[in-house]
Amino acid sequence: MKIIINHTSMQPIYEQIVSQIKAMVIDGELKPQEMLPSVRALSKELKISALTVKKAYDYLEEEGFVVTVHGKGSFISNANQNLLLEERRKEVEADLELAIQRGRSSGLTDEELRELFELILES
Repeated sequence: MKIIINHTSMQPIYEQIVSQIKAMVIDGELKPQEMLPSVRALSKELKISALTVKKAYDYLEEEGFVVTVHGKGSFISNANQNLLLEERRKEVEADLELAIQRGRSSGLTDEELRELFELILES
């Protein structure tokens, strides 16, 4: 599994793992019922704490992306593809809200923000 950890990022490592695994599920790289690496194996591969990987797997399980079978491992759940796409939409919506807040705090009007958005969409 190709997970890249950015140690200089402000995003916690477990969140980096979560977002990359979610992206792999949404993009179809990880299929339903596919087994994830063990916590120990992934922590060794990424050279990070096993507790960090466990936290990421636990979060993915809470979100419905992963199912853990005690003694067997963690597997990609049979989640509905629409649910996965909705998750991606929520992330984009949050990014857009943050961009609008930044623009407004920088003194841009709503009309200027719309023009900027349209300009970016065209490129």
